[in-house]
Parts: sequence; C-alpha cells; structure tokens
Amino acid sequence: MQEYLGILVLLGFAAVLCGAFVVLSWLVGPKKVTPYKTSAYECGVAPVGDAHERFPIKFYLVAIVFILFDIEVVFLWSWMTVFKNSDTEFAIFSFFEFITYMATWILGYVYAIKVGAIDWDETTGLAPEKLGIIKSEIEGLEPALIGGAN
Repeated sequence: MQEYLGILVLLGFAAVLCGAFVVLSWLVGPKKVTPYKTSAYECGVAPVGDAHERFPIKFYLVAIVFILFDIEVVFLWSWMTVFKNSDTEFAIFSFFEFITYMATWILGYVYAIKVGAIDWDETTGLAPEKLGIIKSEIEGLEPALIGGAN
C-alpha cells in the first residue's frame, strides 16, 4: 500500500481541485440566462430539424466497421504477446483460431464495403428533399443521383 500512496494523494488532490473549480465557477460566474446560451450546441452550426428524425443507415454501418477494427486490435495485440512465447501445441491451436477470426473479420469488412458503409457520397443515398434540392433542380439531375437507377 505504501508504494501507491503517492498516486492516491495525487488523485485526491486532482479530485479536490476539479471540484473546487466547478463550485467556484458556479458561485462566482455570471448567471444571466439568454436564449443563445440555452440553445443546443452542434459544433458551431445552428441546430436544424427535429431530434426525432431518422438517421441514415450509414451511421450504423460505420459503427460496425469501427467494432470490426476495434476488436481486431484488441484481439491481435493480446494474441501476439502470448503467441511469441507459447509452446507448440498452443501455437498450432491459436494459429487456427487466428485464421478463423481473420476470415470472419474479412467477411465483415467485405460486407461493409459491399453495402457502401465507407462510401460517404450522400447524393446517391439520401432523398433529394433531405439534400435541400428543390423540385426544378431535381428534374435536371441524372437519374443515378436521385435514386432512379441502381
């Protein structure tokens, strides 16, 4: 316990300091409430639309790709550290497990590419109304841009 005392003191000091900063800013800071301060903040862009509108499926596909890469790194890092110093029986078994895992990963990656999870060109996937295009502009667009042709 003695060797961790310095870390515990540092964590305690940081917690007290953070709490003091929050309480002091609440006590001393200005309290003027304006519509600008109470509005939602979206990276400097004025919020548009309803919060309950549907998201394009691409957000979920990107999440799948993220999970594929994230789990790959976690799995491969731990596997490599154990594999290099293991006995022959474990090395053979884990090699075939690795091949199975990589086959699953490659299938998931091919699926993500096939369904267009990485293609971020919104003009091919969103309805023209979502893009803010008026009807007269839609008539001049190519059919592939407005979803008329696959």
